[in-house]
Amino acid sequence: MHTHVLAHLIDGAHETPISFPFLCLTVSGGHTQIVEVQSVNSMTVLGETIDDAVGEAFDKAAKILGLPYPGGPHIDRLAKLGNPTFMSFNKSDLPDYNYSFSGMKTSFLYALQKEMKRNPNFIKDHLNDICASYQSALIKVLMKKVEAAQKFTNISNFAIAGGVSANSGLREALTVWGAKNDIAIYLPPFQYTTDNAAMIGVAGYYQYLDGVNAPLSTSAQAKIKF
Repeated sequence: MHTHVLAHLIDGAHETPISFPFLCLTVSGGHTQIVEVQSVNSMTVLGETIDDAVGEAFDKAAKILGLPYPGGPHIDRLAKLGNPTFMSFNKSDLPDYNYSFSGMKTSFLYALQKEMKRNPNFIKDHLNDICASYQSALIKVLMKKVEAAQKFTNISNFAIAGGVSANSGLREALTVWGAKNDIAIYLPPFQYTTDNAAMIGVAGYYQYLDGVNAPLSTSAQAKIKF
């Protein structure tokens, strides 16, 4: 996730280079975090999910709807054709800047089960509206913490990173919010939203400049704190 953030420093990623400090919402199948980025190697997690990541919430819902994996892009595509107010789902509201999406997945499942008792073809008849409603609910949860974290830090540069940063609804919500509040929004090019070698190269480049290196015999670590 450190390198996903640094994808914003890849040459040509933005017409106007991003400057420090900035806030970054890192969203993927495994992570959901709001990170305060002071420098290349100085980042502080202000809030994160306590259970499921938002990407997983998209994928699990897509599976219930019978959509292919990964489900996020399919929900995003269908949501553009639907009514985001068609259904409502329970939203978590944790203190500070932390997230929880497990309850929303459960609410989604129960809401569909209830409707399908009345109409067994409910999903087929209303697929676009279901996707639009669920995506809208997830984005509202993300944006509530984003707005709170920005007010707390008063940092006027905001970026997103990770696979879910390709979501068109999230990009639009951030763009509108930024324009209304004079906040510079940095959206990564689509080729840098998923895992890629360029972001690893950028991280390695800055580590090298800082004199950080390791022998080739060094073993990989699945979890490491910077």
